[in-house]
Amino acid sequence: MPKPVVLLAEELSPATIDALGPDFDVRSVDGTDRPALLSALAEANAVLIRSATKIDEEALAAAPKLQVVARAGVGLDNVDIKAATTAGVMVVNAPTSNIVSAAELTIGHILSLARHIPAGHASLTAGQWKRSAYTGTELFEKTVGIIGLGRIGALIAARLQAFDMRVIAYDPYVTSARAQQLGVQLVTLDELLAESDFVTIHMPKTPETTGMISTDQFRAMKSTAFIVNVARGGLIDEVALHAALTAGEIAGAGLDVFTSEPPAEGGTAAALLSLPNVVVTPHLGASTDEAQEKAGISVARSVRLALGGELVPDAVNVAGGVIDPYVRPGIPLVEKLGQIFAGLAQSPLTSLDVEVHGELSDYDVSVLKLAALKGLFTNIVSETVSYVNAPLLAEQRGVETRLLVDADSPEYRNVITLRGALSDGSQLAVSGTLTGPKQIEKLVGINDYALELPIEEHHIVMVYTDRPGIVAVYGQKFGEAGINIAGMQIARRAAGGQALSLLTVDSPVPDELLAEVREAIDADLFAQIAIAED
Repeated sequence: MPKPVVLLAEELSPATIDALGPDFDVRSVDGTDRPALLSALAEANAVLIRSATKIDEEALAAAPKLQVVARAGVGLDNVDIKAATTAGVMVVNAPTSNIVSAAELTIGHILSLARHIPAGHASLTAGQWKRSAYTGTELFEKTVGIIGLGRIGALIAARLQAFDMRVIAYDPYVTSARAQQLGVQLVTLDELLAESDFVTIHMPKTPETTGMISTDQFRAMKSTAFIVNVARGGLIDEVALHAALTAGEIAGAGLDVFTSEPPAEGGTAAALLSLPNVVVTPHLGASTDEAQEKAGISVARSVRLALGGELVPDAVNVAGGVIDPYVRPGIPLVEKLGQIFAGLAQSPLTSLDVEVHGELSDYDVSVLKLAALKGLFTNIVSETVSYVNAPLLAEQRGVETRLLVDADSPEYRNVITLRGALSDGSQLAVSGTLTGPKQIEKLVGINDYALELPIEEHHIVMVYTDRPGIVAVYGQKFGEAGINIAGMQIARRAAGGQALSLLTVDSPVPDELLAEVREAIDADLFAQIAIAED
């Protein structure tokens, strides 16, 4: 029997090939040579890539035997995950491979800004000796503000504490207990910006976080403060950053990532490169020998699992392995329920029960707990979330998780509920099911409000005092703003009490309009939820 073909489309470490072992026919191709790549993919069962090879719909169509695409790194911008999922091709990456490298690069940027190391080097190599021009500042007893206290943020906190820095952080999804464990003080974003001498950002890039540091935020910072971004391009508004740096509103910036990479000639990012108070690197967060080797070994192991028909923890789109066909359709449903739960939570989560009711109780549904955690953290941490790191993310945040199974399900064949306790003492529950021959994903409960509406990309949830005219109020305001309501359901406990409106809209709603509608209906809870598709 011929061995499965594993195609290496880019240069990977010898340790990667060793990790694959002798059970595969390992071939190589230049992934940037498109005709050669498409030809080689015809016989490939797996392809290993880094950042230069593009696996899109055309490449997938040329690979009828392909079972897995493995990206030896964290980012997946060069892989069409949706097309891969449609084709039944698993996509894996190495979500933990670069966290130490990224944390250390952040420290490097902070030290470079504080002591003018790149500028001093350039001056001296140009034959100049300008000691007084590069007087810096110590990190000792300064305040560093970390935006996003995930794994990279925690590593940075530990390292900067060794410099005797005061470490504060903003992360709405981290409990005070977890922050205390790290020796970090949780503050609001406004407090962090006002108090920090150095700000470093480690958030995921979502519609909510894109441009989260802009004109108002720079004006809130100290004029002597520095900002660093090695996470995602676009988290910092580059136009506002350029203005703040040239106006002296902040002292400097360290950038490893940009909205457009490489920075387009004549664009704002390119203009930042010429400023004397900016330190830049060409997206080097994962560019260490150790990170590359860890990434290669990690995805090689995933390929072995995938081609062996076993569960692949680092799969980002499908959870491969021995999962019963009756259970598998519930995986994307539960991931979406996790995203909805995160979008509705008003304070950090402390415990989560994943409750499976109905006929699914006869099957091994342990993967659904992983799916719930993966969905929960998808939009709230900077790293790619997978089935292997989701439980670690929960553990790091002090979130206790249980899987509860019960055959009783009076209304549906199966119902899955995510029920959690929040740090403010409140409870939150969301429930979903699959209905009909097409297995349509539906949201069927939020807390004790019963409803039934298909899960789509954009939802708005409103809880308010039930009274006449509310639907007309928000309907008119959305209509005047050109926001189309594609679906709607209203649920209430009793007449004159609280009511919940769940809307499906065709496009994201601007924050200003959301605030206006919330005030107009005097809502107790108001949330916009965007479902991220793999």
